[in-house]
Amino acid sequence: HSDACVVGVDYGTLSGRAVVVRVADGAELASAEHSYAHAVLDRELPDGTALAPDWALQVPGDYIDVLRIAVPEALARAGVRPEQVVGIGTDFTACTVLPVLADGTPLCELPHLAGRPHAYVKLWRHHAAQAQADRITALADERGEPWLRRYGGKISSEWEFAKALQLLEEDPELYELTGRWIEAADWIVWQLCGRYVRNACTAGYKGQFQDGAYPSSDYLAALNPGFADFVTTKLDQPIGQLGDLAGTLTAQAAAWTGLPEGIAVCVGNVDAHVTAPAATAVEPGRMVAIMGTSTCHVMSSDRWAEVPGMCGVVEGGILPGLWGYEAGQSGVGDIFGWFVRTGFPASYAQEAAALGRDAHEHLTALAAGQEVGGHGLVALDWQSGNRSVLVDHDLSGVVVGLTLSTRPEDVYRALLEATAFGTRTIIEAFETSGVPVGELIIAGGLTRNALLMQIYADVTRRPLGVIDSVQGPALGAAMHAAVAAGAYADIRAAAQAMGKARPGVYLPDSGRAAAYDRLYAEYRLLHDYFGRGANEVMHRLRRIRAQASA
Repeated sequence: HSDACVVGVDYGTLSGRAVVVRVADGAELASAEHSYAHAVLDRELPDGTALAPDWALQVPGDYIDVLRIAVPEALARAGVRPEQVVGIGTDFTACTVLPVLADGTPLCELPHLAGRPHAYVKLWRHHAAQAQADRITALADERGEPWLRRYGGKISSEWEFAKALQLLEEDPELYELTGRWIEAADWIVWQLCGRYVRNACTAGYKGQFQDGAYPSSDYLAALNPGFADFVTTKLDQPIGQLGDLAGTLTAQAAAWTGLPEGIAVCVGNVDAHVTAPAATAVEPGRMVAIMGTSTCHVMSSDRWAEVPGMCGVVEGGILPGLWGYEAGQSGVGDIFGWFVRTGFPASYAQEAAALGRDAHEHLTALAAGQEVGGHGLVALDWQSGNRSVLVDHDLSGVVVGLTLSTRPEDVYRALLEATAFGTRTIIEAFETSGVPVGELIIAGGLTRNALLMQIYADVTRRPLGVIDSVQGPALGAAMHAAVAAGAYADIRAAAQAMGKARPGVYLPDSGRAAAYDRLYAEYRLLHDYFGRGANEVMHRLRRIRAQASA
């Protein structure tokens, strides 16, 4: 079938994107995007019920709308006949998790539960289970649970167990009603093929599934007696490997999508991890940084090591036969966006408009002319907390060196640099743990900013490759669908034919790199001072704020 195609659907934080991809060569024929009607619920439920701080929920019906609207639209734009499509693959933000009945019905779709916050999808950036996460980590540490080391010694508030324990402790009635506590990545596959298959990626990275087992029932009982049977009654499910066939498209899903009933539906996957093969990173030592509102760093290696602050190391978590590592920064593009919203004066807006630039383009152009260190600033990139290597969502941002002559472009550049320093911190954690990082390949929307890319090459002293696709995750999902449909033997073969990256697009400049070493030394001093307990001012301010708002 030289004209055979696959569809990849990438579920992001605010929208879902469908891409039609040719199996033979990975050509992206067309795409379509659908924004979720309810976006992120972080202040109130659809019925007006108020939400506490640090909550972030979604409505699962919005995910089905992507199948109804974006998939047919992408097919039409591609001019592809439905019968040319041999498979569909999906990827999702994670850990994005929801309580459902035994048949897969989300609890929030039961009319009498529409006003209960815990009935909804908890989005990856729902951080209201921090207290539960702290207890999960502390108890595992105390008991010497071996799986804790696979997560750099800390379990995140974003993951399955913390969010489930919060559900149990804050709404036990809903916890009882929950037949399955399920990743959205697996729920959407269930909706497509009528079978619930747990994907190996989220089980390992977000569900503490290591060496064939979850945390034990006696550990869970020690957390909370009511939590003892959580794994056996709500979580455990046969696990499908990435690229495996989960099932075939049901009549109902065929009606939604306009695709033929019976085509291959691939096991679910995570947006970051699915991007690695799309960026041709199928050998050890090639780190993919998926840079958008946040950054996820994923890499496969033939070596197992304990890397401080990693989000997880999972056997086969990205590619079969290799250890898959994940680390990340919880705020990157979000930080630049925050600065533009709050630090871009009217006079600058007028200048930018006259030059036909948006705010980011204007500040980038102004900042690009500076010598390294010329602004006299150094910043910490923690406006959204720190994921790796400190794993502390209660940390906050810092800019040091402000004077009366500091300009908006100075602060903007310092923030760009701060995120690069954060990535270098992560790379150094891998390297000092014995896991080499030879090359960085960048995917995601921020590849458009050439200054930012050059800063990353100079700061990390590594060549930067760039993925040659605007839809990296959707392309990766489509590639896995091609494997599930039998078009390729495995994901490595699919990556060779369908993957796309340009190596060495940005090369480090030794002069600038040396200048950045001096700034990075200052960043590390501040990083350890505020992040490792010397000065707990950020945590104290958070408590003061909580008391003031109470």
